[in-house]
Amino acid sequence: MIAAFHAPDIYYAGLSPVIALTVAICVVLLTAVFQPLRRTAPALTLIALATTAGLLIWQGGEEIDLVSGALRLDDLAIAISLIAVLSAAFAVLLSIREPAVEQAGSGEYHALLLGSVLGMALLAQAQNLVSLFVAIETLSIPLYILCATDLRRERSLEAGLKYLIIGSLGSATLLYGLAFLYGGSGSTDFAGIAAGIGQKGVTGDPLVLIGIALAAVGLAFKTSIAPFHQWTPDVYQGAPTPITGFMAVATKAAAFAVFVRFFDVALISEASEWQPALAVLAAASIVIGNVGALGQSSLKRLLGYSGIAQAGYILGGLVVASEAGVNALVFYLVAYAFMNFAAFAVVVARERETIYGDDIRAVQGLGAERPLLAWPLTISMLGLAGLPATAGFIGKLYLIEALVEGDYTWLAVFIAVGTMISLAYYLRVVAAMWMRPGGETSAAAPAIVGASPEADPIDPEAGRRMYLVAPALLAAAAVVIFGVIPQPLVEFAEHAGASLF
Repeated sequence: MIAAFHAPDIYYAGLSPVIALTVAICVVLLTAVFQPLRRTAPALTLIALATTAGLLIWQGGEEIDLVSGALRLDDLAIAISLIAVLSAAFAVLLSIREPAVEQAGSGEYHALLLGSVLGMALLAQAQNLVSLFVAIETLSIPLYILCATDLRRERSLEAGLKYLIIGSLGSATLLYGLAFLYGGSGSTDFAGIAAGIGQKGVTGDPLVLIGIALAAVGLAFKTSIAPFHQWTPDVYQGAPTPITGFMAVATKAAAFAVFVRFFDVALISEASEWQPALAVLAAASIVIGNVGALGQSSLKRLLGYSGIAQAGYILGGLVVASEAGVNALVFYLVAYAFMNFAAFAVVVARERETIYGDDIRAVQGLGAERPLLAWPLTISMLGLAGLPATAGFIGKLYLIEALVEGDYTWLAVFIAVGTMISLAYYLRVVAAMWMRPGGETSAAAPAIVGASPEADPIDPEAGRRMYLVAPALLAAAAVVIFGVIPQPLVEFAEHAGASLF
């Protein structure tokens, strides 16, 4: 007797953001085929992102399973997807006049960007081992290519290759871990895994213990958590700067979303077993990231090491396995997004108008020369350092409060100490802008040691263009507004945390 086939239940309204992104990828990719439409790719991408954001907001407050439970639409998924969409919109604006776009093709470049956003949206909703792995590969593969799209620069090609090799290693580790978890629990759904593990316990089955360890390592690769961070500074420096900014924010947000859903849903019954290990990883990230940033002269490498330390702070919100921890994690992710947007917009502008690229000398004298760029970068650095009247300060307070309530006061102390160490390199950037004379801005100036001989001609007007200045100013304004009036962002984060607990 042949068993009847039962099609999965599909709630199309809940899937509408995913559908919109999928259609947009096809439409934007077609602009590469038709010559008259090639210049429309950025505009179509922004329209697609705005549509997706509208559909996500429309679904706010929903808590439903999609595609037979493979995905879950709730406020956590919506919040993280909105961060990814906003990050992509900033990347599109920063990519105007970017050499990598011309070399890769505008249609292909923007289609890949949308493809990565699609993976992030799926990853934020994943509550099944299969959908988790498919989503993380959908996220990663376009980024491997985007990192190498600046074909005239060796560092860009090297960044793409490094990210491909190390990212593949991380994905393989994650896949092995998921396979062991399936073998130990007998289920691919997070709820089924929780039930299976609850019967035996983590220590009762070596398969489960090994699976958790390997899965944690694989996710740590994606979130740049030490000691699985080695790829981050090199890839951040080599990739086109708009893509670096996108990766720094969106990839981290999506990976932490599934990190939270995986550990706080599938493994919540054994939280006391995995919390100490993640706390040690968080502490290591804070120390290694902050110490590694101290000697950096490249702003992109500095922000890469800063991202490692920030990942340690954010991981603290997961360690406590509570609603307060998830609330603090989401709040800090949004604040971190705005702080990075402001910083990378300024880096892009200075790359295009000075001979120094992303070297710290590119921002020397910026306060006198370009105050509209100096202020956003200053606010970004102060926010990342966690100074008062910035969203970064409020975010760290929430993380510390959640850690103290969760009996991880020692990790809260690490955040405080890491913040003090970080002042050394964040304030060094601020001092270079406001207390040192400016450097050469002419393309005819003599080449500096280490300058890229294949670099594109410098555009002295680039920094004055509003497509670079406006995103920097808007992001910096958000950092200050949410630092002074944090309640709207607090409520946004609380809705996300409440959807899990």
